[in-house]
Amino acid sequence: MNKNNSYNFQQYLQDEESMGFVRVLHAVPNAPNVDVYANDTLIFDNVAYADVTQYMPIPEGRYKITIYVTDTKNSPILSNMLTVNAGTYLTVGAVGMLDSIGLVGIVDADMMSMPSRAMVRFAHLSPNAPAVDITLSNGTVIFDDISFKEITSYLDMLPMTYSLQVRVAGTDQIVLTIPDIETEAGKFYTIYAIGLVEAEPLLEALILSDGK
Repeated sequence: MNKNNSYNFQQYLQDEESMGFVRVLHAVPNAPNVDVYANDTLIFDNVAYADVTQYMPIPEGRYKITIYVTDTKNSPILSNMLTVNAGTYLTVGAVGMLDSIGLVGIVDADMMSMPSRAMVRFAHLSPNAPAVDITLSNGTVIFDDISFKEITSYLDMLPMTYSLQVRVAGTDQIVLTIPDIETEAGKFYTIYAIGLVEAEPLLEALILSDGK
């Protein structure tokens, strides 16, 4: 997991209430390592495929997010605008394939937690995978018909260890099994499907803890 925050916006001496918190997920299977800039300031460097940075505090505002191949700055592979609101946590995902790369801004932990439940959601970031259902190991569907770049709402679940299955939507065809997902009461989690079906790098799941 890449945690190299090359610039710290805390120098602005603003209190936490005026800050948003941003992390970056590199989910482009055929893209090299990248550097990420906000308004031409380097904020994350050398982020590899399947890496997730730590959250960085950033003052509330609107930012031009630009992504370059690491150690270059002549031609960006992606440039897009991002709004950061105070008190919010954002996962910014670079998604798709290199020739069709895009950016998705995902608001994390955007609801009240439940002291006795774990909050779980699913994000489909595999560019060549079909729409999918997410099921328990017994086949019970908990999220259905999720397409590429779609992120479900959080579902409150008993805090325990789960084994989940990713199935082609509306069928029993399992394309990925995700074992040993440990959840805790009062916490938020996103399960990200990244990678490719029947190609390298293979389809896999990243389980991230969201928010504070």
